[in-house]
Amino acid sequence: MSVTAISYADFQQDVLESPVPVLVDFWANWCVPCKKLAPILEELSETYSQVKFVSVDTEENPDAMLAHDIRTLPTVLIFRGGELVESFLGDVPKLKLRAALDSL
Repeated sequence: MSVTAISYADFQQDVLESPVPVLVDFWANWCVPCKKLAPILEELSETYSQVKFVSVDTEENPDAMLAHDIRTLPTVLIFRGGELVESFLGDVPKLKLRAALDSL
């Protein structure tokens, strides 16, 4: 697996209607913590094959920030069955992400 870039136009189909849990990484190219988080998410995507990993570039998709009241980057949201089940703001440790993914 890997982290797949999506546009916010595809959010409904790729995230909310997904039959499997989805981890969404909201990021921006200028965000240093986002760049630090990216390889961690790539690594986790290899371990958690039952979870879909997607990323949304907030510079290209500003509506995403408004729709989800995102004020901090990176923001990681985890959805299951179309419902938000977990959220992380800023520089989140890999162990916290693993714990959340293990509980799915």
